[in-house]
Amino acid sequence: MAGLRERGGSRIQRPWSVYRASTFELSNEMIGLALAGNSQDPDEPVLEFSVACTDLLTPALDRKPNSFVAVSCTTPPQAFWTKHAQTEVIEGTSNPIFLSSIAFFQDSNINQQTQVKLAVYDVKDRSQGTMYMLGSALFPVKELLQERSHRLDLELRSAENQRVGNVTIAAWQMEERQDQRMSVGRLPDSINGRTMLPVDESLAESMGVRIKYSSLCKDTLLRSVFGGTMSRMYRFPTTDGNHLRVLEQMAESVLSLNIPRQFVKLLLEEDASRVCELEELGELSPCWENLRRQIVSQYQTIILAYQETLTDLNDYRGPSFKASNLKAERKLEFMPTNLHVQRMRVQDELGFEHTYDVITIGAPAAHCQGFKNSGLRKLIQKFEEAKKHEYEEGCSALSSSQSIVYIPQDIVRAKEIIAHINTLKTQVSYYAERLSRAAKDRSASGLERTLAILADKTRQLVTVCDCKLLASAIQALNAARPEYIASKASPSADSEQVVLRNDQDTLLAKWSGRNSRSSLHADWHEEEWEKVWLNVDKSLECIIQRVDKLLQKERRPSVSSQDSSQMDLQGGATKKDDEKGGAFWINPGSQSQDSPSSQPPPSSSPPPSSSPPALSSAHPPSPEKESYGSPSAEEAYPGEWSEALYPLLTTLTECVAMMSDTAKKSMVFLLMQDSAPTIAMDLSLQYRRDVVFCQTLTALICGFIIKLRNCLRDNGFLRQLYTIGLLAQFESLLSTYGEELAMLEDMSVGIMDLRNVTFKVTQATGSSAPDMLPIITGNRDGFNVRIPLPGTMFDALPREIQSGMLLRVQPVHFNVGINEQQTLAEKFGDTSLQEIINLESLSRLNSYYEQFKEVLPEDCLPRSRSQTCLPELLRFLGQNVHARKNKNVDILWQAAEICRRLNGVRFTSCKSAKDRTAMSVTLEQCLILQHEHGMAPQVFTQALDCMRSIGTREGVIQKNLSGLLPVRDFRLDPSLLYSLPLLALSPNLLVVWIFLSVAYFLAKLRCS
Repeated sequence: MAGLRERGGSRIQRPWSVYRASTFELSNEMIGLALAGNSQDPDEPVLEFSVACTDLLTPALDRKPNSFVAVSCTTPPQAFWTKHAQTEVIEGTSNPIFLSSIAFFQDSNINQQTQVKLAVYDVKDRSQGTMYMLGSALFPVKELLQERSHRLDLELRSAENQRVGNVTIAAWQMEERQDQRMSVGRLPDSINGRTMLPVDESLAESMGVRIKYSSLCKDTLLRSVFGGTMSRMYRFPTTDGNHLRVLEQMAESVLSLNIPRQFVKLLLEEDASRVCELEELGELSPCWENLRRQIVSQYQTIILAYQETLTDLNDYRGPSFKASNLKAERKLEFMPTNLHVQRMRVQDELGFEHTYDVITIGAPAAHCQGFKNSGLRKLIQKFEEAKKHEYEEGCSALSSSQSIVYIPQDIVRAKEIIAHINTLKTQVSYYAERLSRAAKDRSASGLERTLAILADKTRQLVTVCDCKLLASAIQALNAARPEYIASKASPSADSEQVVLRNDQDTLLAKWSGRNSRSSLHADWHEEEWEKVWLNVDKSLECIIQRVDKLLQKERRPSVSSQDSSQMDLQGGATKKDDEKGGAFWINPGSQSQDSPSSQPPPSSSPPPSSSPPALSSAHPPSPEKESYGSPSAEEAYPGEWSEALYPLLTTLTECVAMMSDTAKKSMVFLLMQDSAPTIAMDLSLQYRRDVVFCQTLTALICGFIIKLRNCLRDNGFLRQLYTIGLLAQFESLLSTYGEELAMLEDMSVGIMDLRNVTFKVTQATGSSAPDMLPIITGNRDGFNVRIPLPGTMFDALPREIQSGMLLRVQPVHFNVGINEQQTLAEKFGDTSLQEIINLESLSRLNSYYEQFKEVLPEDCLPRSRSQTCLPELLRFLGQNVHARKNKNVDILWQAAEICRRLNGVRFTSCKSAKDRTAMSVTLEQCLILQHEHGMAPQVFTQALDCMRSIGTREGVIQKNLSGLLPVRDFRLDPSLLYSLPLLALSPNLLVVWIFLSVAYFLAKLRCS
C-alpha cells in the first residue's frame, strides 16, 4: 500500500515487510516500527505470511493426507493459546501449498514476543468429518522478522516428538509494490514485454487518499454504517507468473435496525394522519358516519400493530443483524435477514487496488405472515379484481340515472392532488413569511426574488385546484351532509333526490332526477368553488401591485405623486376587471356576518362544517378605505414596507388555507368512498407490502452508501448518478416451487417499489457516528433518503449533487432457481413467474442503457479487460432470458457483469442468504479474479474451494448457528473455531456440531 510521507522530509516510513535486515539482529526500535502496520491503509495487515508443507507423513502409507493448517498464537503473559486462523483443506498430497495466507491486522495486538503455533491436521474422511493432528511447529514473531529473507523452514513434530514433515513460512515482501506506488517515476519502461507509460505522481497520491478513506473498519462514513468486519487474505498466482493479493471482507450493518425504526415511525405517522383527515371531514349523515367509523376502526387496528412493532424495535438489544432462525419472528419482521456487505479488494502486480462489493440479504418476504395465500403478486392481483368488481357493481347500480362515478384514474389523481396541495400550501406559507421578512429588512432584491417564487407557487396551487374532479368531489361531500339529507327528506315523485345504497360491501350516493347535476348546484353552486380559488388569484395580484408600488417609490422617491395617480388608474382598471370577472374577497379583520351583501341566501349557503370564511362579493379593498394602503399612511411611516404588505399577506394566507382545506377534505371523502368496500383487504395487503419494502429499502440504502463512498472521486459515475440514476441489480436464487414461489412474489414487488425512492446527499452536521446515519422522509407515495457525508467528502461532489438534486434508482431483478426444488418446479410445476420477472428486468435494463447512450459518453463507465462489449453482453443476456433452459445460470453471470460495467450496485439473495448466496458470491469473486485480473485457470477450483471453506461467508453460517454471537467473539473461542473447516464436509457432522454447540452454550449459561 502507499506509504506515508513525512512532512519534515522525503523519507518514507514503510511497513515492517519492507525492511531487509543487514544483520540477524534487529534493534528494538526497528521491531517496534515493523509491527506498527501501514497507517495509510487500515486494512493493511501488520504481518502476513503464507504456509506450505512438504513431505507430510501419515500412518497409512497407502493414502496421502488431506491437510490443513490451524494457526494459534499467544502473547506473554497470556498463558493459553488463542485460535487465530486456518487454511483451506487440500486433498491427496504430501506437499500442499495453501492459497490462503495468514494475516494479523492492526487489532490483533501482536508484538515481537508473540509465539505462533502451526498445527497440521489430516482429515481422514470428509464425509464423516474425522481428523487428527499430524504434527505442529512453533516460532516467535521476532524470529521471522530477524530472518534475512523473512522465510522459516521448520520441522513438524507429532505428539510423540516424531518428525512428520516440514512446514515453510514465507512472509510477503512489499518493497517492490511500495516503491512502485510511492515512486511512480521509477517505474520500468516495460513489464512482461508490455510498454509502460509514465504516470503523474499526483494520481497515485489521490488513489492513496481514496484507499485510506474507503476502509470498512476506519472510514468515517463506512464505520458508522457497518461493523463487525471479518477479513481473510489470499495469494493467487496469475498467468504471467506474478501473484494477486486478495483481501476478502464481510461486515454487518447497523442499518438493519436503524432503517426499520425510522420506516415504521413514518408509517405510523402517515396512517395516524389519515385518521385525522377522516375525522376532520366534519359532520356526516348517519350512513356516511357509520362507514367512516368502520374505516377508522380498521386504521386504528393497523396503527396499534405498528406501535407494537416500533416498541419492539426500540427495545431490541441484540446483534445488528437478524439470523435466519428469526426471519419469522413477529417482533423483527421489518428487519432484513442476514444483511451483510461482501467486499473483495484485489491488488495486482503494480500495487493498484480494485474493489468489488456485493450486498447479500435473505429474500425480502413476509415470513411472519406465511405463504399459504401466496405472495404479493397474486394478492395484489386479487385485490385489483375485487376493486374492479366493486366498480362494475357501482356502475350497474347507477346506470339508471346520471351520476358521479369515480374511475380508477380518478383515485390516482385524487392522491396526487392531496400531495400537491400539502406541498404547495406549505411552500406558499413559507415564501409568504420570507416576503414579510424581506419587507421588514427593506431588501429590494430579496423582495423581488421572493415575490417571484411566491407567485409561481401560488399559481401552481390554483392550477391544481381548478379541476372538474375537485369540483365534483366537493359536490359529493356537501351531498353527504346531514343538512342536505334533511332538505331532501320528503321529495316529490318528480323531484330531484339523493339515494343512499348501504349494504355490507359498499355505500354509494346517487343523484337522480331530470338533471342530477343541477340538483347539486341547488346547494353548492359551482361558482362558489370558483370564488374560492379566484380569491387566491386576486389576493396575489394585490400583493404584486403593492410590491411594484413600493419598489417604484424606493427607486424614484421624487415622483411619488405620479405613482399615486398611476395607482388610481390601476385601481379603476382593477375595479372593472373585478366587476367583469366576479371576484370575491375575504376581509381578514371581520367575518362579514353583519353585511347583507356578504351573506349568501339560505338556499345556497354551504354547510357550516365545510363552509369557508365569509365570502364577500365586494370589490378588492380600496386604498382609500384602508389606512395601511393609503399614500398618507406611507408618507406617515416611510420605509415601513412590512406594515404595507402584512394585511395583504394575511389575506393571501387565509385564502390559500381555505382553498386547500376545502379541496383536501373533498379528496379525502372521495378516497373514503373508494376504499370503503375493500378496506380490510387493502390494509392487510398494505401491511405485508410495508414489511417487504422495508427489508428491500434497507439493503438498497446500504448499497447506495458503499457505492457512493467507493466512487467519490469517480467523476464519470457521479455524472451518471445525477443524470440517469443508480442501477440496482438484484440477483435471487429462489426456486419457483412451494413457499419460495411466494417469497419470489414478495421480493419482486418489494424491488419494484424501490422506483419510488430517491436519494439526496447532504453535509453532515457533526462528525459522530449518529450524524452519519441516513434519514428517511416521505410516505408510501414516495420516500426520500438523505445521506449525510463529512465535509471533506461532500466538497468532492459535483455541484449538481451538492445543490440537493434528487437521485433516482432503477431496480432490476433476475432470478434463477438452482436447488433441488427448482428441479421439481421445472418437471412438475410452473416457472412462468421467473420468466416474467426476467423479461421485465431485461426490458428495464435495456432501457437504462439506451438512456445512458443518449446523454452520457462511454468514458463514464469503468474499464474492463473483457473483449465483449456491453451491447453484445445485453444481446447474449436477451438470448438466455428468452431461451427456455433449465437452471440457466448464465443469466445471473451476464446480468452481474452488465451491472458492474454500468456502475451499478449488486445484491445477491436466497431464502436466508447463507448457502446458495455463499456459492454465488464466491463463484462471482473467482470469475472476476480470472477474467479481470488474470488469475491462473489451473487454480480456479482450488481458489473457489478455499473461499467457500474458510472464507468470510463461513462467518455468516457461524453467526447463524452459534447463538447469534458476533464474529469477534467466536473467533476467539477455540471450541467453536476448531470446527470451522468441517462445516461444509458433511451434513451428519453439521448436525453433531449444532448439538454440541447448543450443549456448550447451555453449560456456559449455567456457569455464568
